[in-house]
Amino acid sequence: MSAPESREAGQNPGGSPWLMLVLATIGFAVNFWAWALISPLGALYLKQGADSPLGELSQSEVALMVAVPVIVGSLGRILVGALTDRFGGRLMFPIVSGVTIIPVLFLAFFALDSYSLMLFGGFFLGIAGTAFAVGVPFVNAWFPPERRGLAIGVFGAGMGGTAISALTTVPLSEDYGRTAPFLITAVVLAVYAVVSWLVMRDAPGRVVPTTSLGSRLAANSKLPITWQACVLYSVAFGGYVAFSVFLPTYLKTAHGLEPADAANRMAGFVVVAVIMRPVGGWLSDRLGSIPVLSASFAVVAACAAVCAPNPPVTADDGGYLTVGTVAFLLMAAALGAGSGATFALIAQATEPARVGGVTGLVGAAGGLGGFVPPLLMGWIYGATESYAIGLWLLAVTAALTLVLTLTVVRRTAVTGTPATV
Repeated sequence: MSAPESREAGQNPGGSPWLMLVLATIGFAVNFWAWALISPLGALYLKQGADSPLGELSQSEVALMVAVPVIVGSLGRILVGALTDRFGGRLMFPIVSGVTIIPVLFLAFFALDSYSLMLFGGFFLGIAGTAFAVGVPFVNAWFPPERRGLAIGVFGAGMGGTAISALTTVPLSEDYGRTAPFLITAVVLAVYAVVSWLVMRDAPGRVVPTTSLGSRLAANSKLPITWQACVLYSVAFGGYVAFSVFLPTYLKTAHGLEPADAANRMAGFVVVAVIMRPVGGWLSDRLGSIPVLSASFAVVAACAAVCAPNPPVTADDGGYLTVGTVAFLLMAAALGAGSGATFALIAQATEPARVGGVTGLVGAAGGLGGFVPPLLMGWIYGATESYAIGLWLLAVTAALTLVLTLTVVRRTAVTGTPATV
């Protein structure tokens, strides 16, 4: 045990790893549900035009509205990940979930008729996105190195909370009033905060850093695995986040779909990515992270290139099996598997006491990767009335990331410090 680390004393050893994994995954899903509440409303407001509660919004204004929670949730992970290393997930999960209730209720009661207040509420809604940086070190500490890829992949499936939002926000708003999805989410967050406080336990013998927050952040940022995983995750998870928040708007504008249909298709995209995330972690445990990452980025590059010419997503007979639909679903699978493989790589090459700090930095990069594309796509469409340039940029970015994976990251994976229990 190194000097800046200590074993947490007085820990209640109760609880099984799989129970803790289930609780963490539920917490991730619930908070991501809250994090994505604004996204499905973007396509609805575009459809309503001047009749929407916020007035007639441009593509860029909608893109900014759905992207603001992403940037805050991303940057917040840096601090929350470091705090989780120090105080543990048992404390941080209830705190993040409880605090998120405040912006959810603010949006419900004060912001739904004001664009500026939507941006303000969305800023603080980003707190929900930091739950990811709580769960990774929490789960990592409960499992041995050879099973961390699968465990963290299963936890990562909690990003399916965005699918819950996609499937429920618009229908609940239309059937039960605009505040309904926000009030229901607030209740679920409150229930989870109480349950997690009562049931969750940090792993026995969890390694607790004793150095200052600033020194840990500085040390973690200098690790080769940190900046390399930041690049990988900004493309893999960033691509997922970007599509999960902007796909309804894209489908409404580029293909003329109704908001409910667009939201359902986005939910399908999310479900595929969610299923493939633990698969990516499981495959990484068995085949290694590099082959899984390489295959993922190759598929993303190819599918983005296929989608750039805007192939149809609906068949003439109303069916779903089209070139565009298949390409987007394959891309979702690759982004999910790549996200799972990235954190399998981190778990394999990072000291346990540093996982939370590294996770915060990498998670921030992933969120930032999801923040920029919606704004870029909205701006490009406003200037060209086409999304092709944005999709070609994704194809080129994924191809360059593939090259990085096969060269620099491969060397780090071979020489990196193996994680220990």
